[in-house]
Amino acid sequence: MGVRVAVIVMSTSFLLGCLMTHWIADSQTLWKSPLTDAHLYTSAAYYSLLAKMSLGMAATLVSVVTIGFMALMLSALDGEAGNLMFDGASIFLYGSAAAIYVYSVLPTMSKYTNITPFAANLPRFPPALRQPTVELASSHLICAVALTGVIILQATRYWAEGEDDGDAAESHVDSSEKHWKRSSRPIEPTTPDTARQTRTRASQSPSARRKSPVKRKSVLPPK
Repeated sequence: MGVRVAVIVMSTSFLLGCLMTHWIADSQTLWKSPLTDAHLYTSAAYYSLLAKMSLGMAATLVSVVTIGFMALMLSALDGEAGNLMFDGASIFLYGSAAAIYVYSVLPTMSKYTNITPFAANLPRFPPALRQPTVELASSHLICAVALTGVIILQATRYWAEGEDDGDAAESHVDSSEKHWKRSSRPIEPTTPDTARQTRTRASQSPSARRKSPVKRKSVLPPK
């Protein structure tokens, strides 16, 4: 259990770190006002480098995504209620981030392969790329928030399972102490006469014990 959680958290943290590096370009379009051509060209320069990444870097990202998704699926298939709740929500967020990146980020980023932002005299930024540049930064932000939710869910699940294990251990210790106290109670020895009287009194019914006369010794006055 702990190994799967560690794999999920590490793979998700790696992907989240990759998205955080995009902040260099995303901040130019999301948090800069007014939005100028210089800001757009700065973002486009970064995105053009990403669009031309090597095959090895792309394969590394795909491998990390696959490992994280497989760890989530294996953890959810345990069938426990806690796994279905936390891992189900984590799979939804993880899958949403992957879908946004595949169907929104990658097609948009492929449009920046022909841009040469390092020219001496930059022309006016292409109007057709202005809105996609802003949407690309927004998609990166949504993916980062979704992956952050996955890490929070896994950390919460690990903490909840630790609390349950602690409560179970405490209840087991309490029951063991009660059993030990009952078993260590001293046994009072009984003499044969006392045991015989106890069996005789126990064999009589309550009504017989009430009706049986009590014999008393008569005391005669001295002559």
